Amino acid sequence: MKRVLFVCLGNICRSPMAEAVFRNLVEQEGLATQIKVDSAGTGDWHLGKPPHAGTRRLLDNRGIGYDGMKARQVSTDDYEQFDYIICMDSQNEQDVKKWLPKQQRIQATTMKFMDLLPERGFTDVPDPYYTDNFDEVYELVESGCKRLLLKVKSELAA
Repeated sequence: MKRVLFVCLGNICRSPMAEAVFRNLVEQEGLATQIKVDSAGTGDWHLGKPPHAGTRRLLDNRGIGYDGMKARQVSTDDYEQFDYIICMDSQNEQDVKKWLPKQQRIQATTMKFMDLLPERGFTDVPDPYYTDNFDEVYELVESGCKRLLLKVKSELAA
């Protein structure tokens, strides 16, 4: 079993989009029993709220489900429960690492999402909450999630 957590600031735009896209890819590959997927935010402004309307619109247009997804905040338990903590931007990564006890850093691989797509030249996934460019974010998320799935599948096969 591999466990993946996507993290952004408020857990309503980027990380739930990544969660839904990655979960959809995992299900298409028949790996839902082997790969657990979730998302969380570093902030607490949107706790309990569904994904942003822009994220929902894009997912609806592509037939990708997000039923039951509600914003939550990263917790220290996440560091023990997930193999990968994938942060959507540099600030999210800094916050996650600041909160992560040193002994737990060994258990979870923490990385930036754009580390999956180094050829793109972006350090961070732009936040559509501020840019309103959900299409750009979706394209990055879809490409990165496909690459992540290849990585996770190879680890499962090893």
